Amino acid sequence: MKKLLFLAVFFGLLSCKNYAQAFKKDLAPNILLIILDDQGYADFAPFKNHDTTADTPNMAKLAATGTVYTEAYTTAPVCSPSRAGMLTGKNQIRWDKNASWGPGLPKNVKTIPEYLKQAGYATARIGKNDLGKNFHKYNVREYPTKHGYDEFLGFSAHAHDYWLLSQEMKDKTPDPNGTSAALGPLMHNDGIKSYSDGYLTDILTNEAVDYIHKSKNKPFYLTLAYNSVHHLIHEVPQKYLDKYNVKPIPNYNPADQEGFEKYKPGTYGAYYDKYSRLGAIQDEDLRKYYLANINCLDDNIGKVLDALKKEGIDKNTLIIFISDNGGTPLNGANNSPLTAGKYSLWEGGIRVPMAISWPGKIEAGKTVDEYVSAMDILPTIVGAAGVPITDATLDGISLMKPPVKDRVLVWKWQKTWAIRIGDWKLTNTDEDHWKSRPSNLYIAPIRNDLSLKLFDVKNDPGERKDLSLVNIKKVKELEAAYQDWCTANIGKY
Repeated sequence: MKKLLFLAVFFGLLSCKNYAQAFKKDLAPNILLIILDDQGYADFAPFKNHDTTADTPNMAKLAATGTVYTEAYTTAPVCSPSRAGMLTGKNQIRWDKNASWGPGLPKNVKTIPEYLKQAGYATARIGKNDLGKNFHKYNVREYPTKHGYDEFLGFSAHAHDYWLLSQEMKDKTPDPNGTSAALGPLMHNDGIKSYSDGYLTDILTNEAVDYIHKSKNKPFYLTLAYNSVHHLIHEVPQKYLDKYNVKPIPNYNPADQEGFEKYKPGTYGAYYDKYSRLGAIQDEDLRKYYLANINCLDDNIGKVLDALKKEGIDKNTLIIFISDNGGTPLNGANNSPLTAGKYSLWEGGIRVPMAISWPGKIEAGKTVDEYVSAMDILPTIVGAAGVPITDATLDGISLMKPPVKDRVLVWKWQKTWAIRIGDWKLTNTDEDHWKSRPSNLYIAPIRNDLSLKLFDVKNDPGERKDLSLVNIKKVKELEAAYQDWCTANIGKY
């Protein structure tokens, strides 16, 4: 009798414990934010008219479990300000009125991980950290562990070499700490982690998988910010180069002087400049390197998805996938049908691939054609975690709600600006494809000047027909709305 009573109590407690765990997990999903770097709009398999030369089955698999957004916008056409908007749910020009490369992160602007720590989440960032200021520094607000992340492994810069990750290489390189041209060990919490071999995309994935395994019993928030497919685009494992029939290019060597006459021989910056523009690599091979790079990246995303499934937490994990800005004209990305790309406020610079998955909570197999923003990531994630938001200056709107039809979105990038309300977009943008001529996949703007241009981007996403002269009323309406937004919001954050 005592034995039966003991077993009844034991299994009753076990049942209650399992129920409590299930209930807790249902209330507090794990959250994974996957950020890509410079992905082309057409190089996203879930889109109906995607470029089929880009082999990304795991991106397609992820998207099939959730909802795909065809009109998702970032807040800027380059990485640093875009990531600031994503991290805070606010348009970064609220505090960066000059719309610069380096908005930084004010102390009084709350971030996603800071919200989630209120709910008891474990928080980690793996990969790229770039808010445009205080690169390579630890004791600054921009460093991940200073704005809410418990753990960080990665780099604070625009880009990092994919292969050269050792302290030994850093010690013999004259200039290891550039803003884009950076190499050497990864920053790891308050120290470094040196790798004598290995490929950066694989390393970031392996670290993410390890984090998932060790954090499975507590709700976690993981930002996995790959530097792929940013330059240096040719740095890819051999099996992917073989798949796309393109030759390997030797890694940087400080002793290599030949072929760098136009640059500064012996410096990593010279190597980076040589291979991050067309010239040393031509169009056909550039696209092949890009395809090899993104195929490797996609395989790695598959490993992360497999880890979630292996731990039995895939059904209780909210995943958001996004590129930080449009594909660059310099890395072989395909932005079709969008005009231009990174560095400009044409659609190709700010409209990006985006998908969200949360089984049972987000509709699977759905495509949303209304416009949304990367700023919506914060209220979506924070809301899913059950944390209240009372900040009236938040610009994001939860993706759990229907998109707002006539929502006002504004952009300011240096001397250019744009606004979208409903189907209409007004912009004075010109174009700067940065270091060299663009690749042969680049779609040139209809006009390169700072005049006002009006587009019906719902029906003309390629911005091929300027309607400013036939709809002067709409031009004045949108121009006034842009000025009103700036007056009401810049300096208020």
